[in-house]
Amino acid sequence: MRGDVHWFANFELKAKSGVSFNLTSDTLKLGIVGNGVVPTASTADPRWGAGGSVDFSAQEVGHATAYTAPVTLTSVTWTRSSAVNTLAAANITIAQDAAGFTTGYYGIIYDDTVAGKYAIGFVDLGGPVSIVGGPLNINWNASGVLTDTVA
Repeated sequence: MRGDVHWFANFELKAKSGVSFNLTSDTLKLGIVGNGVVPTASTADPRWGAGGSVDFSAQEVGHATAYTAPVTLTSVTWTRSSAVNTLAAANITIAQDAAGFTTGYYGIIYDDTVAGKYAIGFVDLGGPVSIVGGPLNINWNASGVLTDTVA
């Protein structure tokens, strides 16, 4: 559903299996993709690049002036309050671009620092989304980009 953000289950598996993620200091990015491969929480070993079972970079929308590469998330925090872990970041705006993409369906959040560029989660853009007629604004929930309640 448009605006929903989901963790990839494989990210948690990798984090608990010894892959060293530091969500506070690693560079996290968001790449815009079409609907050639539809992400789900259970997508097996999703990556931004080679090495996993799904390479979402191969599904990336075309580049132009306003979107030339995946967007770096800024003001990233990874915090815990009681049993709730929260990943937060600043909202994202990709400017209007007459030569920009018209087929954005999902935003793939991935760790650009860790070898393998593991995908962390995704946002459903409710596509197809275009930046030809106006900017794309991704306004994260006030409670954070992603939350995980530990039971």
